[in-house]
Amino acid sequence: MLKTMIGGKQKADKPMAAPSRDKYFSRAVGKALELLEFLEIESTSLQMNEIAVRLRLSKTSTFRLLHTLETLDYVTSDGRGRYMLAPGIHAVTPDKWVGKLVSAAAPYLHALNMELSETVSLAALFDNRVEVVAVVESPQAIRMSNVLGSILPPNASSLAKVLVAFQPSAQRERLIRCFKIYRFTEHTITDLRDLSQEYDRVREQRFAVDREECNLDGICFSVPVSDSNEQVSAAMSVSLPKSRLRDKAHESLILEALRTTVEQLTNDLTHT
Repeated sequence: MLKTMIGGKQKADKPMAAPSRDKYFSRAVGKALELLEFLEIESTSLQMNEIAVRLRLSKTSTFRLLHTLETLDYVTSDGRGRYMLAPGIHAVTPDKWVGKLVSAAAPYLHALNMELSETVSLAALFDNRVEVVAVVESPQAIRMSNVLGSILPPNASSLAKVLVAFQPSAQRERLIRCFKIYRFTEHTITDLRDLSQEYDRVREQRFAVDREECNLDGICFSVPVSDSNEQVSAAMSVSLPKSRLRDKAHESLILEALRTTVEQLTNDLTHT
């Protein structure tokens, strides 16, 4: 069983005042930060037209914004009208984004924990890792626990498998290379060809299962969480001892509860 951790409350980020209600709010600065946020999440460069649509700006305003950020070395272009974060700027926005994610997810994590009485976790995708960012432990004495801040193995953890599976091939390879492939139990997938097939299954069914791949006697179900740009940048899981998983109908019940919870969370994130 994983090490037990009783997490404290996550401090919610102070919400940014809406421009329409704050005469001191700088719309230009807000758009610049919004741009840096979604470029942080993307693993490929974007065309100026795509950026204009996402920012809900005219092409002229978008070009002016990109030119300013490129001049200040926050953004770089490939000379063909595609833009991405400049090298070394990958740590500008993750903490802010994760703060928003955890704050929005907190009530849903607790509600799912109360519904199933099992450990519920949330993981986020960073540039070179998948990390646990929130945990609500099962109230039961015998339980599968998780540890806040843990870096998850992309070949074994259901949370990591979900997040890695939905990334472009270059990002997927980087995540695997950064963590490396380790065998945790006799059930762990260590062959890269088998792992690739597992990712294909995860994308097709839109969920992942860790069947004693990280820890013997532990089962974990995970589903992807999409951000406002419809990118899979987080995942939510339910973990429990193998002995408490009754049958296929019980698995279906857990997955349905997870999907419903994530759908509600995604709706909140989309409209925040």
